[in-house]
Amino acid sequence: QIRGRYKSKSRAPTDRFVGLTVEQKCELVERDLEETKDEIQKIQEDSEQTLRDLEAAMEEADIWWADVKKAISDFEKEVSTFSQKKGSTMASEKLLRYLEERSHQRDLLKEKLRLKNDSLRGYKKKLQQQLRQKEQMGETLREVRFEQLQIRNMQYQEKIEEKNEELLQLKLTSGKAVQALNLYKRRLHDAMETSVCLMKDISQRKELLEKIERETILVEEERAKAESLNKQLRRQLSDYRVPPVLRYVQEKMAISDLQNSLKAWERKVSIAEVS
Repeated sequence: QIRGRYKSKSRAPTDRFVGLTVEQKCELVERDLEETKDEIQKIQEDSEQTLRDLEAAMEEADIWWADVKKAISDFEKEVSTFSQKKGSTMASEKLLRYLEERSHQRDLLKEKLRLKNDSLRGYKKKLQQQLRQKEQMGETLREVRFEQLQIRNMQYQEKIEEKNEELLQLKLTSGKAVQALNLYKRRLHDAMETSVCLMKDISQRKELLEKIERETILVEEERAKAESLNKQLRRQLSDYRVPPVLRYVQEKMAISDLQNSLKAWERKVSIAEVS
């Protein structure tokens, strides 16, 4: 009920405002959520208190029922003893005393419960008075709180205007940043294309370098073979001895004789073929 009155009072003046910002709406929702949580907690506490009261009442009823059972058993015992002593004045006097004692105990219990009930009523009145005082204080605090909310609303409006100006500046800066980013993207794209071309060129040159290295290895092998052959020829050349001139003349004469005999034999062969 208090929350309903607070809502009915706080809703009327807020309708005069044009609108609330998202931050203000969030704040109001958070406050409403906190109040709902407080109410739920209060309901839980009241339920726990009621449960404790019921448990105490059940315990009291169990104790009372145990007392009743005990009294019934005692009365039945007394009645059984009195029935055995039928016609005895002493038995009737004992029965009267027992009934008077039980009546006196009941009167004492009734007086005790009445005093307890009076004290509980006084405590209830005190709690109700405290609750009314808290409600009055709560309404005053809500009015003060509403004024504070109005002041904070004005402060938030000023902050929102400042944030809007900052947002406009940030949008301008963001536009410039986007332009610069597009320029750098184009440059990066060109650089990537150049990098791809260079990578292809590097790969081709690496292949050519590997080919040259293989050819260099083959050339080195051939050079080593040529060097070994050259060394061998030089060794043969160093061991070579020129024959004397007379032997050379003799060899030339023998060669000319052999050529002459070869020509003669060729003529003989041709004559033989003709014949």
